Amino acid sequence: MKQESLFAKAEQNEPLAARVRPQNLDQFVGQQHLLGPGKILREIIAKDQVSSMIFWGPPGVGKTTLAEIIARQTQAQFWSFSAVDSSISKIKKIMQQAETERELGGKTIVFIDEIHRFNKAQQDAFLPYVEKGSIILIGATTENPSFEVNSALLSRCKVFVLKTLKASDIMQLLHNALQNPRAFPQKKINIDKKALKAIAEFASGDARTALNTLEMAVLNGDQQGQVITITHQNLQQLISKKFMNYDKKGEEHYNLISALHKSMRNSDVDAAIYWLARMLEGGEDPLYIARRLIRFASEDIGLADTNALNVAVNVFSACQFIGMPECDVHLVEAVAYLALAPKSNAIYQARLAAQKDAQKTLNAPVPLQIRNAPTKLMKDLGYGQNYQLAHNHPDKLTTMKTMPPQLQGHQYYFPTEQGHEDRFKKRLEQIKAWHQKYDS
Repeated sequence: MKQESLFAKAEQNEPLAARVRPQNLDQFVGQQHLLGPGKILREIIAKDQVSSMIFWGPPGVGKTTLAEIIARQTQAQFWSFSAVDSSISKIKKIMQQAETERELGGKTIVFIDEIHRFNKAQQDAFLPYVEKGSIILIGATTENPSFEVNSALLSRCKVFVLKTLKASDIMQLLHNALQNPRAFPQKKINIDKKALKAIAEFASGDARTALNTLEMAVLNGDQQGQVITITHQNLQQLISKKFMNYDKKGEEHYNLISALHKSMRNSDVDAAIYWLARMLEGGEDPLYIARRLIRFASEDIGLADTNALNVAVNVFSACQFIGMPECDVHLVEAVAYLALAPKSNAIYQARLAAQKDAQKTLNAPVPLQIRNAPTKLMKDLGYGQNYQLAHNHPDKLTTMKTMPPQLQGHQYYFPTEQGHEDRFKKRLEQIKAWHQKYDS
């Protein structure tokens, strides 16, 4: 926890991102949908009408910088918290000071970086002071606040979604940094536009990554006196491997598996293979992916291709046998097969429809004729009486009723004409026609 530290003079060992951090909205790059002329966030900051809010967006898009700009422009006391050093007692102590400040006519802004890392008790400690107006809370998070922020606290905050920076934004940011006298004091940096573009593309929308890469490039550049030249050879050593923003337990995990599932459902084989590659590059467990493919095989293909489930199960076994990285091709094979297979969700819909009836009729008795009768008492009670064995009839069909009486005539499975399911549809029509002819 710290107070007013953001106004302190920068130390020599500060990273480049801190040395060139924008001091006002005019210096801020990106987020024009929120900060462009006349946009809501720009207006409330410029007019010092800030209320509690949460900035949600990927790393390096300006969440903390915006909070610091607000702190500079507002006439308020500013406190910054992090989950690591914010005990409940410390939070309450500062909140009491904020309440005193409010009673004296002042206001306090509390910035919570990575609010998703605060536990429920820590978040709850802020709630009454937000409700009373003792503090204006500004939270920053890379995770979906719907899942990571207490609903009571979230309901009192306006959520602003910050977007990944475009390559052009990163280029502008790098240019601004090179023009900033605090970036590389008393040094002249020679770097061409092509190299800057390479850094911008490598950063994948993350300003911090871009600035850190530029700083490393300068440190490893060819120096002659006060002139530092960054060659493409110097740069290639730094951008040979990208870091993938992928949290296997966070929202991005679910976003990517959703993208994979829906691409296969849409029979877009190339998109499906791409999303699979993204998950594998992010270090996803191949068995998790394989399990989802097994589910997909029945949920979205079913009897339209009776081999789909076999393929998915076989690939799960292959992943168990050999693991990554060798099992990557097996996963690609399965994804391609499932994406190109004919689609039917008739089995899935049958499950949902039957589930609905089952929940309504949990106490419906099993008809006596299809109950087993292993004891004399059960036989005397009529268990198994009038049972008809289908194998003893020429059409392998009988007029015996197997549904509970109150559900007679209910149909759950409606096969389509996709792929092999057309065979099952014709068979079902034959069975129905037989019953219409012979049922009394």
